[in-house]
Amino acid sequence: MADKIHLKKYSNRRLYDPENSTFVTLGQVAGMVREGRQVEVVDVETKEDVTSYILLQIILEEAKKKSSLLPLSLLYLIIRYGETLNEFFDKYLELTFKNYLAYKASVDEQFKKWLTLGMDFSTMAQQSLKNLSGFNPLAGFDTAAPPPPEDQEPEE
Repeated sequence: MADKIHLKKYSNRRLYDPENSTFVTLGQVAGMVREGRQVEVVDVETKEDVTSYILLQIILEEAKKKSSLLPLSLLYLIIRYGETLNEFFDKYLELTFKNYLAYKASVDEQFKKWLTLGMDFSTMAQQSLKNLSGFNPLAGFDTAAPPPPEDQEPEE
């Protein structure tokens, strides 16, 4: 099983998997991603990489089924300040999400230990929560203020 699947997008919006010589649906692409595989989608006519577009389309289709993915207030902010959010999305959002998943995994692991040990939850919780670090969405980023431009005096 290859790590990366190369798909072709045709003008009729159909996706073709040349590895398996078959057309695939957005649902099948979502399944591939859930299995941990990387997907690359290239438009046949323009040779443009449209992977982001296809992945976003999958997210939107799933949000439509559940009637909401993000709060409306956040969607308005993303549209209003979209151009200035590029750095945030490129750097901080992915790291925040990865930190959340790592924190969730550590809490889940601790909970499994409590269940396995069969000990009193309240006593174990007090002991274990002392050892559990708090969720820090910006862990790994230098959060210090950037130095002032060279032509400007620092404020005191």
